[in-house]
Amino acid sequence: MTGRPLHRLVAASGLSNVADGITVVGVSLVAVTLTRSPVLVSLVSAAATLPWLLLALHAGALADRHDRRRIMVAANALRAAALAGVALTAWLGLLSLPVLLAGTLLTGVAEVLADTSAQSVLPMIVPRERLGEANGRLVAVETVGNNFLGAPAAGILVGIGATAALGTPALLYAAAALTLLGMRGRFRVETPSTRPLRADIAEGLRHLWGHRVLRSLALFSGVLNFANAAYFAVFVLWVVGEESRVGLTSAGYGVLTASLAAGAVAGSLVADRLARRTGQIRTLIVADVVNGLLLFVPVLLPTVPGIAVTAVLLGVTNAVSNVVIVSLRQRIVPEAMLGRINATARLIGMGATPLGAAAGGFLAERAGLPAVFCAAAALCVVAVAVVSRSVTTASVTAAEEAARAEETRTAEETRTAEETRTAEAAPMEGTRTAETVRTEEVRGEAARAENAPTAENTRAGEEIRAGETA
Repeated sequence: MTGRPLHRLVAASGLSNVADGITVVGVSLVAVTLTRSPVLVSLVSAAATLPWLLLALHAGALADRHDRRRIMVAANALRAAALAGVALTAWLGLLSLPVLLAGTLLTGVAEVLADTSAQSVLPMIVPRERLGEANGRLVAVETVGNNFLGAPAAGILVGIGATAALGTPALLYAAAALTLLGMRGRFRVETPSTRPLRADIAEGLRHLWGHRVLRSLALFSGVLNFANAAYFAVFVLWVVGEESRVGLTSAGYGVLTASLAAGAVAGSLVADRLARRTGQIRTLIVADVVNGLLLFVPVLLPTVPGIAVTAVLLGVTNAVSNVVIVSLRQRIVPEAMLGRINATARLIGMGATPLGAAAGGFLAERAGLPAVFCAAAALCVVAVAVVSRSVTTASVTAAEEAARAEETRTAEETRTAEETRTAEAAPMEGTRTAETVRTEEVRGEAARAENAPTAENTRAGEEIRAGETA
């Protein structure tokens, strides 16, 4: 299934990601108008990300037992309702920090449900051979929506007022939900689990940890997220301000961030073609090696042109790596378990990010910014060297074949079970039909017996007719 369902999924993703971009920036800017406490303002960001750490595994299990499209529709509707409620309080002049925190927390919960189901629903509407292309389109739409449309719009909307900043994404989330309602097809696994949710979560964790390729990719992504979080948590100190090494202005840093996003869009659009031409594993390894080496450039060449080019290339290689990893995971995980595996991988990545940021700040205090940058870059390169030993073309091919065999076996078991139920029902229907026919035959015989003339009646009739003749 392709075509219109994929178009609707991409359109809904675009709407929700523009809303994401507005919400992430807008909520922080609105929080600043309510309090100047750094701790309280940071709680708003924590409320947005905390649900990933608490609910990711549950969201994956739900995606594997319920209709994934309906989960996405409900999640977008919840985000729309939560932000609309907060916008209403702002319009009434009743907005407070606790209300903003509650709305942000609900939006974060809905994001976990929506994003987990979105990654898991794609293989249901796109053939395996087109997953790379489809993921590239989704990453491009996500980057454009978040960085080029949503984030800049947030500043304008906050200038208009908190009601506009919070009400606009609410309308966009509602539009995304309506768009998904028109997506037709089967979006629930054929044999959903009926076991307790905890058992399903445990099964997903065991499957990922016992699968060499999946385990390696999940840990690899976690290490990369840790290193990049450490790097970019303090990167602004290296490039912005008169006391920095590079001396960029705040506006210049915004352009640098846009360059990174532009590179990500370009990388997401070429990732599938690169993987088809050179092989997905070679593309992944080369992209991540180049990405790790590029992290040394700001230290070795701390100039504006050098860092600008580096930002674009970092965006390209990051996007290529993300598209390949997500597409690979979708191909080697059985459909019935994809939600849990996606959620577990996201949990590892999201969990590593705050740890990396904290580690980067701690190391910068003790050893200086160059030490952080060099350590993060070296960690990325070492991680690529390690993962390349377990994630090979042969191991991935074997994993893909095993996934196809598992899905074929599951389909055959489902078909066999249906045939068995049909066969068991058929004799009962046949018995009922025979009984019905026999009943009709008995009734027919009784009716004929009732209507048939007896011998005495026949003789009496003949005598009467004879008398009348005489």
